Amino acid sequence: MLIMNSKAAVGLIAGIAGSIFLGYCVYFDRKRRNAPDFRQKLKEKRAQKAKTKPTSKASQQSELPDLQNPEAVQKFFLDEVQLGEELLAQGDFDNGVDHLSNAVAVCGQPQQLLQVLQQTLPPQVFQMLIQKLPGTSQRLAAASAAASASGSSTTAPPLAEDDELE
Repeated sequence: MLIMNSKAAVGLIAGIAGSIFLGYCVYFDRKRRNAPDFRQKLKEKRAQKAKTKPTSKASQQSELPDLQNPEAVQKFFLDEVQLGEELLAQGDFDNGVDHLSNAVAVCGQPQQLLQVLQQTLPPQVFQMLIQKLPGTSQRLAAASAAASASGSSTTAPPLAEDDELE
């Protein structure tokens, strides 16, 4: 009887196990692809994914934070910048600019943020952002006024720095 080297035995076992696993994968992949309803299910999954993907981020309307709570404003600012960048990277310029304009509107130093954005964004996207800012600032002011009218906050934060952009 031949005595096998332990390294050779381990290598042989690993090779056999790998071959069995590869055969298992090929067998079930072929079985799955040849199933009569495979293509139909695949089309349904893709259609469903295509329906839910654009509506999840594109139609997402941002809830304005409590402007008296600095932590909520900071979280809102960071979320809006991140979401705006993601949407711009995906090519959804309108929604990306909407979220970036929300971030600029609540930013404590909008001029510095705009300078950074001007350097990083393409000129046409930055121009879209500049055009959206007055409307976003008005929406923020209206929301702030509504909050103070309802008695939840006593004063609205000044938007003097944003007024220079108009």
